[in-house]
Amino acid sequence: MKLFDSHFHIIDFDYPVKENNGYIPPSFKVNDYLNHTKQLNVVGGAIVSGSFQGFDQDYLITALDQLQGQFVGITQLPASTSDDEILRLNDKGVRGIRFNVKRGGSEGIALIKTFAQRVHDLVDWHTEIYIESKQLKDYQEIISSLPQVSIDHLGLTVEGFEDLKTLVKQGVYVKATGFGRIEIDPIKAIEELIEINPEAIMFGTDLPSTRAKRPFNEQDIKLIEGHFDEETQEKIFYKNALKFYRI
Repeated sequence: MKLFDSHFHIIDFDYPVKENNGYIPPSFKVNDYLNHTKQLNVVGGAIVSGSFQGFDQDYLITALDQLQGQFVGITQLPASTSDDEILRLNDKGVRGIRFNVKRGGSEGIALIKTFAQRVHDLVDWHTEIYIESKQLKDYQEIISSLPQVSIDHLGLTVEGFEDLKTLVKQGVYVKATGFGRIEIDPIKAIEELIEINPEAIMFGTDLPSTRAKRPFNEQDIKLIEGHFDEETQEKIFYKNALKFYRI
């Protein structure tokens, strides 16, 4: 089965990496990612900027240059970023902007609506949000108004999962990622979400699984293979993400 890895990090200390809430991530360069996934049929993926990388773009552009295949970047930017810089990043393969509500390190969510609309109008980027489902009620109206958006890690929490389901009904995508960091049963969550929209779920490794209780392993893939038919697997593992990332 092909895999579009919808969520992973590259951490290269040749570029700025800063402490976040007392945490410094491990080094995880492009070669480390390739070694960890060499047994998987990865055809592409989304490199996601973490809280510990702030607004640095150089590491991301370098990683995109090094990876062969259908890889895109998801970055963090301040709302003051110029149109010229956004266009430059788009030319380099960046395809989305991230707001990290849980960990910080990104632009504040108060500016999400205007900034998300601006980058969508300019370069057709979507928005990715790292947020716990239990926080969604406070932001549901804003998130549902965004032109195109995904939520990380199945929303993380049991509390608020019904709010996540409501957003999926409204067209929001959800990443089936970080099984070792979530408190919700991933299979049950995926089943309930694909019942609403079978095109809304995108699998990712979440490598190198920073701060997760358990890092990604191939059993996460086998878990999905053991519970869903081949057509659904194809959507979860690559077809939905290829559509979302316009590849």
